[in-house]
Amino acid sequence: MVFLNKIAGIPLKRHLKTDYMNKFFFVLCLVLLFSFGTAQAQNYSTHKVQQGETIESIAKKYLITPSDIYSLNPDAKTELRVNSVLIIPKSKISETPKVTIIKELEGFKKHRTKKKQTLYSLSQQYNVTVEEIKKHNKFLYAEPLRKGDKLQIPIFKVTEVEEVNKLTKTYTVLPKEGKWRIAYKFGITVKELEDLNPEMGEVLKEGQVLNVPNIGDEEEKVVDERYSYYKVLPKEGFYRLKIKLGLEQPELEALNPALKEGGLKSGMILKIPYSSLADGIIGLDSHKVNLVDSITDFNTKHIAIMLPFRLNRVDFDSVSDTKNSIEKDPYLNASLDFHSGVLMALDSLKALGISLKVNVYDTRNEVGVVKDIIDKNDFENVDAVIGPLTPSNFEEAALKLGKFNIPVISPIGTNLKLYNNVFQSRPSNDLLKKKIVNFVRADTLTNNIIIISDTKNKKVSDDLKREFNYAKQILSRKDKKGDDKYFVNKDDIQDKLNPGRNIVFLETHDSGFVSNVTSILASLIQEENRQERKEAIEIVLVTTNINSAFEDDAVDNTHLSDLQFHFATMSRAYNENDNNTFVKKYKQTYNMTPNNRAVKGFDLTMDVVLRLVSSEDLYLSVNEAQLTEYVENKFAYKKKLFGGYYNNTVYLVKYDDLTIVEVKQ
Repeated sequence: MVFLNKIAGIPLKRHLKTDYMNKFFFVLCLVLLFSFGTAQAQNYSTHKVQQGETIESIAKKYLITPSDIYSLNPDAKTELRVNSVLIIPKSKISETPKVTIIKELEGFKKHRTKKKQTLYSLSQQYNVTVEEIKKHNKFLYAEPLRKGDKLQIPIFKVTEVEEVNKLTKTYTVLPKEGKWRIAYKFGITVKELEDLNPEMGEVLKEGQVLNVPNIGDEEEKVVDERYSYYKVLPKEGFYRLKIKLGLEQPELEALNPALKEGGLKSGMILKIPYSSLADGIIGLDSHKVNLVDSITDFNTKHIAIMLPFRLNRVDFDSVSDTKNSIEKDPYLNASLDFHSGVLMALDSLKALGISLKVNVYDTRNEVGVVKDIIDKNDFENVDAVIGPLTPSNFEEAALKLGKFNIPVISPIGTNLKLYNNVFQSRPSNDLLKKKIVNFVRADTLTNNIIIISDTKNKKVSDDLKREFNYAKQILSRKDKKGDDKYFVNKDDIQDKLNPGRNIVFLETHDSGFVSNVTSILASLIQEENRQERKEAIEIVLVTTNINSAFEDDAVDNTHLSDLQFHFATMSRAYNENDNNTFVKKYKQTYNMTPNNRAVKGFDLTMDVVLRLVSSEDLYLSVNEAQLTEYVENKFAYKKKLFGGYYNNTVYLVKYDDLTIVEVKQ
């Protein structure tokens, strides 16, 4: 063999050194691989895919589920190649099948005992137990075995039955148990639970039998009410969870040990520290409960309504004077609207066979009057109080009624002091903001985000920029004095749009600015034109704060529909074409359509009373009726860790063909 001084232009000495280093690293890798394999051998193995095999057949072979394989081999979802190697996790089911031995008596064999034979030696000779010999020779219970004893030795037919290990087992749904709780118990996603039970339905019923993974000796997880629970969104990694939840990967793994083995999976349920986050946090099951079907208590319920009618200011001298008083007093106007809805609810509840005692009090919007009402009337046996409307009056009522542990429900207040007996029925503004932010965050089709705001909403724009650090910001133009002029030019926006899907936040309370921006955005929507080499430009308009500026006559609803305008709202407008029973009856009674205050009076009264007659009390109804919905409002109360209850659900809606429709998520 001839050795060359150079190989491919590299001096031989350098080449030998390189070869040595390569060899060193190769050996090192083998050592590391061997060490890793030794450490992980108990948890993982490998499988070389053979012709004709499927994920299902491989999973069955190793006593695991297909999702177990997909979690470690995501590429197998799209293609399973022959000769490819899969990582196989250790089965949670015992690999050694349980064997049951069945003995069937066929007859007896006679035996005369010889010298030195014992019961033990006979049991070994005939392959039976000592007890089996005694059982069929009962004198041996009282006397020792002697030479010459005549015995009957049982002859058995022995059959070994091997129990087949099953990947799934059955599970009976417990009271008030929903899909996510069962999925969490067995360490799977809701989607995987649904795949195991195609006929399970949307709402689970107590006693319903489901298929769940057979986790062997592993204990089921327990849902701890001191924690919140989060559903992992598609394509969500630890970095995104850190931004959203403020938790590092080690913190999540400490609360959810399964993450260390299987990693994050879309749809999996994570335990997290108690949080008041809205979307994604699983504090309730995502199905509605119809409380009309759950009425169990037909005893008379006592409720009180507190509203600021301020009847002491009404001029009753003539019809016109009374009408003027109503029109001039916003508190009286609002109280009458709300109370009209309450009356409609009371009629509906009576038709259901529910017995009620109702007291209505005029608070006059004065704290002192609220105090006198409670001091001078017997509230000790009142089941619930709806109102007062204004924060100071409501707080006085909540404090004084707290000593009786009477629940007090606020119809319109936000950011209330949540004493233990307080129910805040109106969702917070933070909840509305989080709803729309999480909608944008979950939109995987979006490749560009723009934030447009006026000067007064610059802080909101900056907060959104922190949420979406790649977003582009646009501020309304100013005059020479630095005053906001509430407009932008077409060029300000056009330069920041990208081909494809663009989401645009618009943050303002000025109707002229809304009109200016929406008309420009609508003109910039572009359909794909291959001949002219124009790429499609889709624009979706959103806001974190829906207000009257977006509903002003100056704003063209056609533009809002073209822009698929999305926003979060505490209540959705009812559809007059749905022939709603409440709306129809309200029109017949009052000769007018109900406004949102009247609808809120109806919805809230219906919810409070139906919770009282379907649960032991309003407090327990929070767990038993976790999500209810009526004409325009829905209620999903969640308890503050140290305090009262707040409504933790809102609607996401959008403009669609000049109508506002709910966005199903």
